[in-house]
Amino acid sequence: MAKGKWAQGITPRNFCWVITDQIAIAERPGGYGPAHRKVRRTEEIIWLREQGFDFVISLITAGHNLTAYDELGLKWKHWPVPAQGDAEAALAAIYPELDALRVSGKKLLLHTEEVGDRLAGFLAGYLRWSGMVPITHEAIIVVERIMGRQLGPGARSMATVGERLSVAAGE
Repeated sequence: MAKGKWAQGITPRNFCWVITDQIAIAERPGGYGPAHRKVRRTEEIIWLREQGFDFVISLITAGHNLTAYDELGLKWKHWPVPAQGDAEAALAAIYPELDALRVSGKKLLLHTEEVGDRLAGFLAGYLRWSGMVPITHEAIIVVERIMGRQLGPGARSMATVGERLSVAAGE
């Protein structure tokens, strides 16, 4: 069994809090594609577990890492959001579940392959849908500040899905 600082694992790449002590984001533990490393994945999952995260939520379409989460005792949810095409049906199902976990006080890490526009758009849409940021362009600005960069058209489009869903739900 590992001892010392390695027993605590390592922080996942591009980790940051969206809502402090409630919702964080990072790139997929271990990286993605040819840069994926099993040892790094293990160390990052250990860090998440040791930091008290209740769930890792994978938004990627493939089931990568899910068995590794089980092996290391970290609960997970797999909520695939399509990388291409219409994500509205997926978001209509995911946002209420995400909100229920957040409101119940769960500590969550959300990830896609990388911290990019897809994850940014998802977050802006959620902030708008939940009413935490009631105006779409303000939700986009909030996420831009969190991520330290401007969002592209795909992310902005996904943010408007959050608005449509909240309006459809009778906001």
